[in-house]
Amino acid sequence: MTQMPSNNDWNLSQSYITEDSHLLNAREKSKELGLITIGPGAGALIRFLASTIDASNVVEIGTGTGVSGLCLFRGMNSAGVLTSIDSDAERQRAAREIFSEAGIAANKIRLIAGRAIEVVDKLTDNAYDLMFINGEKLEYETLFEQSLRLLRPGGILIFNNILGEFSTSDAQAISAVSDKIKDDSRLISVMIPSGSGIIAASYRPS
Repeated sequence: MTQMPSNNDWNLSQSYITEDSHLLNAREKSKELGLITIGPGAGALIRFLASTIDASNVVEIGTGTGVSGLCLFRGMNSAGVLTSIDSDAERQRAAREIFSEAGIAANKIRLIAGRAIEVVDKLTDNAYDLMFINGEKLEYETLFEQSLRLLRPGGILIFNNILGEFSTSDAQAISAVSDKIKDDSRLISVMIPSGSGIIAASYRPS
């Protein structure tokens, strides 16, 4: 029988990587706007995953105030460009300021305001190394299908916030996309209970 980690062990795992002042500022701005951000443990995880494939081109669904974007940037290579999509322009303005303060050049960021499923439909096929999705749960299935079009072979797909208490409709949407990822022979997937839960999958189309 697998031994469950104690609360102390769990807390240690989620705070193992120390966050710098820019990430802390982004988190503080999120609190001001009433947003729930990706946690430090999950942030460290997506940074690690971006680094494992030396990601250059990344799509993020859900800009927020730049918390997850900063984590992704820290794992991407020096030539990397982040395309971040959010329906809220105010959040993106805050994120742009955070990125600038962190020394990230403007040409490394492509912030697009709009509904995610409409924006990703216009992005280029097989052009992205990683997709991080942290948006509207009812859009998850559509975004999953679009992701497989956008990712290059060997790319990584990440869905955030898939564990916890949800409305019935959101829970059904999460269950549906979780099953699709698990059952897709083109994907090697894993569910990780870091933060609010992550599903990550490596795309292997052949």
